Amino acid sequence: MPRPVPDPYHPDMTRSGRAAGLVLATLCMALCLYLFAPVGQARAAQSATVRTGHATASLITESDTADGHTPLPVALLLHLQSGWHTYWRNPGDAGDPVSLSVTASGGLDGAAQDILWPTPQRISEFSLMSYAYTGEVVLPVLLPLHAPARASSDNTHTTLSAHAHWLVCEQVCVPEEAAFSLTLPMGPQHRDGQAPLFARAAQQSPMASPYPATITPDGVLTLTGPELTPRSVADAWFMPEERGQIVEAAPQPPAIQDGSITLHLRPTPDFAPAHSQPPPRSFGGIVVLKDPAGQERALSVQARPVAGATRPDTSTAAPGAATGAATGTAGAHAPPSRTATDTAPFLSLTGLLAFMQLGLMGFAGGLVLNLMPCVFPILAMKALALVRLGGHARHIQRYSAMGYAAGVLAGFMLLGGLVMGLRMAGGSVGWGFQFQSPLFVGMVLWLLFGMALNLLGVFSLFLSVPGAGAMRRDRHAAAPTPGAWREIWPEVWHNVLTGLLAVAVASPCSAPFMGVAIAGALAGPPVAGLAIFAALGAGLAAPYVLLAFYPRLAAALPRPGVWMDYLKQFLAFPLLGSCVWLLWVATLQGGASATVLLGAGLVMLGAAGWLYGIAQREQMRDGADSADKFLRGLALLSLLAALALLPVLKHLADAPTAMAKPDTTTATDTATTGGTDGLTDAIQPFSPQRLAALHAAGRPVFIDMTAAWCITCLINERVALTTQATRAAFARQGVVFMRGDWTRHDSAITTFLQQHGRDGVPFYLFVPAHGPEVTLPQILTPNMVIETITPPA
Repeated sequence: MPRPVPDPYHPDMTRSGRAAGLVLATLCMALCLYLFAPVGQARAAQSATVRTGHATASLITESDTADGHTPLPVALLLHLQSGWHTYWRNPGDAGDPVSLSVTASGGLDGAAQDILWPTPQRISEFSLMSYAYTGEVVLPVLLPLHAPARASSDNTHTTLSAHAHWLVCEQVCVPEEAAFSLTLPMGPQHRDGQAPLFARAAQQSPMASPYPATITPDGVLTLTGPELTPRSVADAWFMPEERGQIVEAAPQPPAIQDGSITLHLRPTPDFAPAHSQPPPRSFGGIVVLKDPAGQERALSVQARPVAGATRPDTSTAAPGAATGAATGTAGAHAPPSRTATDTAPFLSLTGLLAFMQLGLMGFAGGLVLNLMPCVFPILAMKALALVRLGGHARHIQRYSAMGYAAGVLAGFMLLGGLVMGLRMAGGSVGWGFQFQSPLFVGMVLWLLFGMALNLLGVFSLFLSVPGAGAMRRDRHAAAPTPGAWREIWPEVWHNVLTGLLAVAVASPCSAPFMGVAIAGALAGPPVAGLAIFAALGAGLAAPYVLLAFYPRLAAALPRPGVWMDYLKQFLAFPLLGSCVWLLWVATLQGGASATVLLGAGLVMLGAAGWLYGIAQREQMRDGADSADKFLRGLALLSLLAALALLPVLKHLADAPTAMAKPDTTTATDTATTGGTDGLTDAIQPFSPQRLAALHAAGRPVFIDMTAAWCITCLINERVALTTQATRAAFARQGVVFMRGDWTRHDSAITTFLQQHGRDGVPFYLFVPAHGPEVTLPQILTPNMVIETITPPA
């Protein structure tokens, strides 16, 4: 007879037996759930963790189930190493934003890539501003889900696939990426263990501003509301959601009054409210309000463009903000002026270290500038200066070197101050901007031509070499003799003028280290900027000063002799070669009219120099007489006739580009390659819109920012960018070659350079189809270009 099965709920069954039965049943159910779960997929609302060089990343969801009725919150979870950061939608002056694309397949379909950005931090580096995240970062997206066109009842799970790119930076920047996969069962959504991360991201995101906001064309952003008072708001700042709209690192002095807050932004040439046409385009971004207790509140604003209005009184401005009453700024359309308080960031230890680094980079850039190809026009001046140095007594050597250094420092500071002043006044200019004018190019051309005539002996002025008396003089005299200052001062002033001219001619250059230094100088306070420009000049003048102040080096200089006259004449030919180059530049800028005008000026200057030289020789032979005065008068008339052509050149400089110059989209290409290679035929002119379209289409792009007056640019094009191997690599990788011609002023190119921390050319940038941009150095080689555009295996 079969033995009856015990009933666990029978009164005779013990309490311990019933408990053992319940535990056994629970284990069986858990085992079944485990066995029937999808194999190889995450069983929580988080994907497998991906470890990169400087971060760990994963994909998380707020719910561990998915349905087709409610969008599913999905997020990229990053844990960054200490000291490293990644970027907001507007990275600021440097960096690239994080990108995330998520797709759903299986039981439900969907796609999303619009990140709901939390409020970023402001990070100031080298007088540049970035908007970034540090530590643990949660970047959510809302994934809409719907049933596929051919739904299957057997498909009870939805698979999420995601791909993310991000750039992490500390002292260097490293691009990183990862792919993720996560499978969720279908069912009504309910929050899981990742929900607190989404809640925190929502708390860190800006809330819609309850205060109406307006923006004027000159960058005055105003929020109005009764809660906005000096008692509730101690400080405020703005972060635009679009890159390149304002000078990110510029101070934003807030004016806080009862019922309103006004921020004075510094617009760029592409500032949207300044170009809005009806209907007006709103200007978006985040305003952060900081109360007296230090608590911050982020507001998402969409400012309405309005006409310019008088800036309000800033007597109640936040501590450290510039006051209009104190500085006398009350113009309705005057751009925000730099004030003494702009130096505040440099008064901190971090600011001082950044300033010192920029100064050292400026000095190094000036040193390297002595070796750059673009100093070719001043080689004759520098060589002749060294010859003159060797022919003088030691005290004259030192005074001459100090005069040259003073001229170089003054030239850099004057030119840097001019660029800063024009940019503060709203101009869109960069380093070397003066060479964008055919008027300036023509004046330098005539000046170098006159110097060449002087060196050839057509007339004598300034650039004579030491004569026989100097050769016999004691080269080791340590101090000037009584009455020697009559000889010293002309020599000193000659070297001062040589230094000024060297800076004027070499200013189109942008040597290694020099680009970052100039960008930092133009972005920082005026005093610090001028100091950095002085460091650039000190680097350029340093070799000449060392030769004069160190006896062993000075002793190595060649002794004077008759050979110096032949050297002087030989050095005229590099100057004449530079004249040919400048005539070509002016032709590209002003067309055939500029060539005719400048050629006529050269003839008149040649006649003036010849007549003046005859008068000098006649006076030395027979003494001064009326014939000498007549010849000098003719020489003066010929010089004035040449100068009378300058207003016509000025008209060419001010004329619209389409009238003033021919089509030069491939002008530099023809000059450097002869216009016969395949790369030249494939070059596209640069435009931000075309670049955005190519990037959206998944095409890699190489950008060459150049100018006809930039010798370094032309050499790079000849040596590295148009070789057979480089052209083959561009074709093989399907890279689009874009060239920005900065020979004449182009605000789009100026803004693009400023957005990438540069203020001059050459500038080279590779924008891959996927991943962060790559900035190349200013001196290129074919292998460097090929390795940059070739993706890793």
